Amino acid sequence: MEKVVVTTFAGSGGFGESAWAEVLSAVDRTYADLVSYQERLEQQNVELEELRRFLASVLSSVSDVMLVIDRDGTVIDVNEALLERSGLTRDLVVGAPAVSAIAEEDRDAFLAAIAIVSASRKPQTIEAKFAARDGPTPIEFNLNPRLDERGRSAGIVLIGRPLGELRTAYQKLDESHRELKETQGQLVRNEKLASLGRLLAGVAHELNNPISFVYANAHALDRYARKFETYFDRVQQGASREELIELRKDLNLDRALKNLRVAVLGAKDGAERVRDIVEDLRRLSADGSGEFAPFDLTETARVAASWVLRGAKSAPRIRFEGTGPVTAFGRSGHLQQVVMNLVQNAVDALCGQTGGQIIVRTDTEGDLAHIDVIDNGPGVPEPDVVRIFDPFYTTKPVGQGTGLGLSISHKIAQEHGGDLRLMPSQRGAWFRLTLLRKARA
Repeated sequence: MEKVVVTTFAGSGGFGESAWAEVLSAVDRTYADLVSYQERLEQQNVELEELRRFLASVLSSVSDVMLVIDRDGTVIDVNEALLERSGLTRDLVVGAPAVSAIAEEDRDAFLAAIAIVSASRKPQTIEAKFAARDGPTPIEFNLNPRLDERGRSAGIVLIGRPLGELRTAYQKLDESHRELKETQGQLVRNEKLASLGRLLAGVAHELNNPISFVYANAHALDRYARKFETYFDRVQQGASREELIELRKDLNLDRALKNLRVAVLGAKDGAERVRDIVEDLRRLSADGSGEFAPFDLTETARVAASWVLRGAKSAPRIRFEGTGPVTAFGRSGHLQQVVMNLVQNAVDALCGQTGGQIIVRTDTEGDLAHIDVIDNGPGVPEPDVVRIFDPFYTTKPVGQGTGLGLSISHKIAQEHGGDLRLMPSQRGAWFRLTLLRKARA
C-alpha cells in the first residue's frame, strides 16, 4: 500500500487550517449575498413588470392622444388613442419623426414649440392639425419636457385633445352654468314670492287707509260741489242780493269753502300715500336681473324693512341708524331681497317676545359698505352657527320656513363681490351684509 503524506504549510508563505476556514467562510458569505441579491433582483423585476403593465393599461385607457419623443424629435412611444385616430400601426409611428403626424401648414409652428420646450424646459401649448384617419383634425397639444435621472432634457411628452371635444365640453359647461344661474334666479323669485305672500295682509291694510281717506274726501267734495251748484244756479237766475245772502247762510257756504281746501289737501295726501306704497311695491317686486349699478343702500334697507313690518302680525320696534345715504354697487332688487330675509328672520325670532327690537344700521369702511341687522332675540344656538347658511337648513317649524333664505342671500352677496356673515353677539343675532361701494377697476 502506498503511503499518503499530508503536508501542512506553515509560516509566512503557507495557509494554515484557520486560513482555509476563513476562506471558506468568506465564500459562503459571498454566495449568500449573491443569492440574496438575486432574490432582490427577481422581486424588482416582478415589480417593474407590474409597473410596466400598469403604465401600459393607463396609457391605453387615456382618450387623449399621446406621443413621447426623444431629443431629436423621433417618436419613441405612443398610446392606443393616437393609433386609433391616425389609423396607423405602432411599427409605422414609433421611430418616425413626430412632425410627420402634423399637417404640412402647421409643422413649422410645431417644430418651433418643440425647440422652445427643449431649450427652456417649460411646458408649452400649441394648436395644430393632426393627420388623423378621417382627415386633419385640430388638436390642442400640451408639450411637457421629459428629464432623465440627472435632470437633463431627454425629450418631450405631447398630450393632445381634439378642439371639437374641448369646445363641446366648454359649451356644455356654459349651458350648465346658465341653467344653474336660471335655477338660482328661480329660487330667488320663489323666495321673494313667499315673502310677498306674507306681506299681502299688510299691503291691503296700507292701501286701505289712504284709499278710504281719498274716498271719504271725494264724498265731501261731492256735497260741497252740489251746494255751490245750487248757489250759482240762483245767481244765474237773477236772485236778489238779500236772497243770495240768505241762501249762502242756509247752505253754509263759508264753512264749505273752508272745508273744501281741507278736503282737497286730504285727498291729495291720500293719493300721494297710495303712490308711495305702489312705488315701494314696484321696487320690491323688481326681479333685480338688470345690470349692476350704484344705489342707495340706506333707502333699500328702509323699503325692505318697512314692507316686512307691514306684513308682521305683531311688529317689533325697529330703529334705523346711519349717517345718511350709503352708496353700494350691485343689483338693488336682489340686495333688497337679502335685507328682507334678514329682517324677516329677526321678526320671526322676536315673535311672542316683549320688548323686541331690531336695529338696521348702514355705514361705510373704505371701499366697502355695510348693513347690519341686529335683534335682541334668543340668538343662534352654537351648534347651528356652522350650518346657518346651508341650503334647506332651518330651525323653524315645518311649513314656516324653506331653509333657502339665508343660503340664497349668502350666494347673492358673494356674486356681488361681498359677504354675508353672522357676527359675534352677546345677545340676539347680528348679521352683516358687506358690499362694494363701486365697481372693481
